[in-house]
Amino acid sequence: MNGIKRQVYRMPKAGSIKHLTLQQEPLPEPASDEVCVAVRAIGLNFADIFAMQGLYSATPPGSFIPGLEFSGEVLAVGSNVTALKKGDRVMGATKFGGYVSHININHRYIIPLSEGWSFEQGAGFLVQGLTAFYALTELGNLHRGMNVLIHSAAGGVGIMANRICKKFNAYTIGTVGSKGKVDFLLNSEGYDAVIVRDEHFAAKLATALDGRPLHLVLECIGGPILQQSWNAMAPMGRMIAYGSASFTSHGAKPDYLRLAWRFLRRPKIDPLRLPSQNKSLMGFNLIFLYEQTDLMLHMLQRLQALQLDPQHVGHVFPFAQMHDAIHLFQQGNTVGKVVVMVDQ
Repeated sequence: MNGIKRQVYRMPKAGSIKHLTLQQEPLPEPASDEVCVAVRAIGLNFADIFAMQGLYSATPPGSFIPGLEFSGEVLAVGSNVTALKKGDRVMGATKFGGYVSHININHRYIIPLSEGWSFEQGAGFLVQGLTAFYALTELGNLHRGMNVLIHSAAGGVGIMANRICKKFNAYTIGTVGSKGKVDFLLNSEGYDAVIVRDEHFAAKLATALDGRPLHLVLECIGGPILQQSWNAMAPMGRMIAYGSASFTSHGAKPDYLRLAWRFLRRPKIDPLRLPSQNKSLMGFNLIFLYEQTDLMLHMLQRLQALQLDPQHVGHVFPFAQMHDAIHLFQQGNTVGKVVVMVDQ
């Protein structure tokens, strides 16, 4: 292998998704500890949107390629790589750089595609599975019989979170933005209760709990929903915040006036009151776990030991329709994983 020409979606800098363009770039041979993967499927994540719009602190300065997870087939291996070989079906996680037809990446961020899984399913497992698992078990101290509130329940993280919770026999309440997702979550994913978020959310949550203490909240909405979820938590409860969907924009660029208004009206939880409230609020961003490779791999081993079903893939687009996939994803009307397929 003497290097190849690859297709990439690149941003000149963060700001507007309209500036994401398809380009052709050379890719050198993989380094000694790398593998070259011919990408077959790319998973979309909200971190991609925040990065492209310049709202993500971890976004690389200057020109960058979005994308955090993918699956594909090993095309070549570096001289020091012995655990993988050409032709292996794999899935991987990367700190940006995933919107591509081919990628060179350290072999430690690649694992074999699970037996019987499609490339689409593989592209929806690592980032969202690890996000849900680390937030619930490492930070949330999930254990048997807990009562758990999971926001954005029909998204990739929400689906994986519920499946993890069920391995611990937890009672799960999911929230969604539209009633069209309720039946899927109750009948296909096994949530115990599902709430459509609206101005009556607090009362709906109390009804769903039916006297049960709320032990754990997986929070990714922000705004009044965050505050009401916090208020409903029992003493010794834990809230794990891993996103803030209320700050997302459906357009190519952020709506800065709307963002400023929401920022000024955001919930304010006083740390001086936490001891008397006996509650915990923790934040989590998977991008920082990526830097702790040994810890990430340990979490991944524990996650795989649960033997979860593959991710639910709700929407599939061809590589040439990346912008259409992103636009649909932004609207919040998707169920499960949004995946972009790459023809090789």
